[in-house]
Amino acid sequence: MKTTISRRTLLAGAFATPAILTFPRGAQAATNLTLGHNAAPGNPRSIATERFAELVKERSNGNISVRVAGSEQLGNEQSLLTSLRTGAVSMTVNSQGSTSALIPELAALGLPFLFEDSAAAFKVLDGPIGEELEQRFAKVQMVPLGWWDNGIRHITNSKRPVAKPADLKGLKIRTPPDPMTIDIFQALGAGTEQISFGELYIALQQGVVDGQENPLTNIASSKLFEVNKFISLSGHKWESSPFLMSQITWTRLSAADREIIKAAAKESGDLQRKLFAENEAKFNAQFRADPKLAVNEVDKPAFREASSKVVDTWRAKPFGDFVDKLVKAAKV
Repeated sequence: MKTTISRRTLLAGAFATPAILTFPRGAQAATNLTLGHNAAPGNPRSIATERFAELVKERSNGNISVRVAGSEQLGNEQSLLTSLRTGAVSMTVNSQGSTSALIPELAALGLPFLFEDSAAAFKVLDGPIGEELEQRFAKVQMVPLGWWDNGIRHITNSKRPVAKPADLKGLKIRTPPDPMTIDIFQALGAGTEQISFGELYIALQQGVVDGQENPLTNIASSKLFEVNKFISLSGHKWESSPFLMSQITWTRLSAADREIIKAAAKESGDLQRKLFAENEAKFNAQFRADPKLAVNEVDKPAFREASSKVVDTWRAKPFGDFVDKLVKAAKV
């Protein structure tokens, strides 16, 4: 009996054989992930994300690789969050302000003078308040991997020292797209402008805005002190940097790979918090010693009084019960 082999049969066999050879018994396909953020090289956020990538590679025996892209290489924070929700980007360490566009309650962590320092903030975030916030991320297709530090924030500008709220009158201050920060500075009497962090240096240099607010670490790593010589230690609010993974990416990982990611996120997060605290102390001393800079303390009672109505404004929001719980937890 004559056997006839059709062209279709030959093609099917040709493509089937490599498929069998590609995945020998026990082999595991490599997983390639991307992690985007906006921090400059040398910033604790940048250093910690690189360490995260190293840990994941080591503990997965090279089966998981993480490409870290900082300095807004993959877009600004708003676009990174969109990419995260679609799975185009695997992870991001984003700012509290940008992320609050999706989780409005998150912005409440920045209530004026709510936390004296980062340690007090993490004591609250590492408890029930943090757990409640984490549950909200599932609704926006994100998995929180940890809370990183974005510090107690201070004011810089190119015009004059800011010692009392009245000194802000007539100044245009850049803020992130964060309703809390905008509310605070409007209550203090300043004008506000929302500009991407990656464009901030040039905006200050060209006089598009007079000043901005950030922790000393960010002021140093992005060299904002070069264009803003007046540094006023207002300590007006604290912010977190949520470390987030795309839910789409998360669901594609095996249980074992998820444990590797979580453990690496915890270790690199601890490193980021440690480096951030060290940098804040270092740059405080460094800026004070620099004769080209003017560093001053502010009248904190006056700032507290001028911004106190912001708390009432946020208590009146639909999630006012969360604000009440947060304020209560911060006082414990």
